[in-house]
Amino acid sequence: MTSKSQVKTVCGYCGTGCGLILEVEDNKIVKIRGDKEAPVNKGQTCVKGAFAYQYVHAPERLNSPMIRKAGQLVKVSWQEAYDYISNRLSALKKDFGPDAISMFACARTTNESNYITQKFMRTVIGSNNIDGCNRT
Repeated sequence: MTSKSQVKTVCGYCGTGCGLILEVEDNKIVKIRGDKEAPVNKGQTCVKGAFAYQYVHAPERLNSPMIRKAGQLVKVSWQEAYDYISNRLSALKKDFGPDAISMFACARTTNESNYITQKFMRTVIGSNNIDGCNRT
């Protein structure tokens, strides 16, 4: 028996926040359409939002964190990845100062995500080294 469902979500391609409805069969996205009830896009979608979903099921897509150990990338738990990042950032800040650390924000994410990125850099790291990757 085939399992079919519809899932309301928000497009992840940019920070606009378009509402989408995913048509899912056997845990795989088979079609995407705009959500007519979504106030941002009222059912309309761009080409990427409507058709570029194959990457979700691509076999080469990363779906868990990885850390290089003894020269090899190894899958680790999310907690181990978070601990590794925290420890490395703390060590870099201690050894080289906060200005040795920088971060890029992105136009493909939400304003809220970009806000928290700059807030983290300025308050936790103590650096104003923040840039965006959306210049031509």
